[in-house]
Amino acid sequence: MEITTQMIKELRAATNAPMLDCRKALQDANGDFNKAVDWLREKGMATAAKRSDRTASNGVVEMYSHGGGRVGVMVEINCETDFVARAEQFRNLAHEIALQIAASAPKYITAEEIPAAELEHEAGIARARALEEGKPENVLAKIVEGRVEKYKDEVCLMRQAYIRDETITVEKLVLQNVAAIGENVIVRRFQRWELGESTRE
Repeated sequence: MEITTQMIKELRAATNAPMLDCRKALQDANGDFNKAVDWLREKGMATAAKRSDRTASNGVVEMYSHGGGRVGVMVEINCETDFVARAEQFRNLAHEIALQIAASAPKYITAEEIPAAELEHEAGIARARALEEGKPENVLAKIVEGRVEKYKDEVCLMRQAYIRDETITVEKLVLQNVAAIGENVIVRRFQRWELGESTRE
């Protein structure tokens, strides 16, 4: 299929990718616009992953209040340069992550932060539940593993489904922005408060 200049322009407008990459994506996708977008996103993700070891010490502390002051969130998002820290796209990402934390109440940023004792406790609950449901012994380990992974998806910010598009995780949202911004982006830390909640763990 012939790749026209108009097709390349449309893809560039939709993705902000360089012209040569848009042409290559359309050639690889045989002119299929959606496949070309996926190709560019995957390429961007690979590039974004490579940037993850670069130092990110600039950024923003985003504050968000929800439900007439019933929920408050403060999140620190870092990037590599002050220029990007002031950019609208970076600010929007910080706001989206604050919204995510307000709506989904994660406890950790990544699964690596979950204490081993907490995971063992969850595994114990999952095992007891599976036995109560009468699951056979030979599949217990698989069921427990699946339920512990599901628990990680719920309590870890980066593993949660993004509230505006449940087909992607927050981690993928961040990687998409890294690909577009061209700098490493790190969610450093966050705190979420809810009116009337106990301060004791």
